[in-house]
Amino acid sequence: MLKREMPPVHPGEILKTLFMESLGLGIKETAQYLDVTPKTVSALVNGHQGISAEMALRLSKAFGTTGDIWINMQKDYDLWNARKHVDLDKVRIISRGKKNAA
Repeated sequence: MLKREMPPVHPGEILKTLFMESLGLGIKETAQYLDVTPKTVSALVNGHQGISAEMALRLSKAFGTTGDIWINMQKDYDLWNARKHVDLDKVRIISRGKKNAA
């Protein structure tokens, strides 16, 4: 039986549903708290932009979390998507102490 992995939720969706909506915050108000533009918050919550280390720090301070939580959500999301699109068939394993000819 094939293992079917559920895709992780984009961290912007977590920001939107668990933080902004639960606190009654809109895009503009969240942007003001984070000291970024509304366009930045909009791109994030709509999944068009990922969470940078800088944004992770802003979110951690504003919402009382850690930057690691946000970075790890983004990492999990990015790796899951990469596994679906990156072809590793031609990538070769490098052996220690042995150079492989091209």
